Amino acid sequence: MKLIQVLGPGCPKCEKLKHNAEAAVAQSGVEAAVEKITDINVITGFGVMMTPALAVDGEVKLVGKVPSVEEIKKLLT
Repeated sequence: MKLIQVLGPGCPKCEKLKHNAEAAVAQSGVEAAVEKITDINVITGFGVMMTPALAVDGEVKLVGKVPSVEEIKKLLT
């Protein structure tokens, strides 16, 4: 199972990214859990200085933007 982590303090863009990530998981059929991380110390521990960010299995894939559902699906396969 993959772990999708949405990194951000809870701003509207972060919430949109979480929604898109959940939709991508549902549409792709990939077994994955979506986790929201709001702790700034954990976020900076990933090396992320701009939010929102998306990590897949602990590896940061996107920073500072909200990718579409289709873009996220490509990251899951």
